[in-house]
Amino acid sequence: MLLSVIVAALVLLYIVFLYNKLVTLRQRVRESWSDIETQLKRRYDLIPNLVETVKGYAKHEKSTLENVVKARTAAMETQGHGAEKAARENMLTDALKSVFALSEAYPDLKANQNYLELMQEMTDTENKIQASRRFYNSNVMAMNTQIEVFPSNLIASRFKFEKEAFFELTDEDKKQTVAAPKVSF
Repeated sequence: MLLSVIVAALVLLYIVFLYNKLVTLRQRVRESWSDIETQLKRRYDLIPNLVETVKGYAKHEKSTLENVVKARTAAMETQGHGAEKAARENMLTDALKSVFALSEAYPDLKANQNYLELMQEMTDTENKIQASRRFYNSNVMAMNTQIEVFPSNLIASRFKFEKEAFFELTDEDKKQTVAAPKVSF
């Protein structure tokens, strides 16, 4: 009798341990998503300033700037996290790449101090977004793995823990390779 009580207590403690581990992993995923949202908000706040700075120099690039504004609006309107949010953010990243490329066509813009500062802020923000994505995806991997492995999968299904979606690149982004920086004198 005493042995069965001890075994039952150990099983119960193990179930509590697994449940608490799943809760911790879920909270880490939420925290890491919050980090991404913070960096995305920073990006959203910088874009209007960048667009206004470029607008003064690149009057013939109205469609490029409009595409950035549309992509920003679409990204900001997408709630939650998952495939749709990732797709909208990737569209915004692509639109921003076209603005970054404008500086090559407009030397005066490239020399503008406001533009250079904004570009530095945008580059820093993009790097932080990438780091936040890696952190988020790492936490998602840990949670999804815990949800799938035995015996925690029994606890996860019982308490309705669900797998999270990775923040992935689009197929187009996967095809592109990282290019070496262009240096010109």
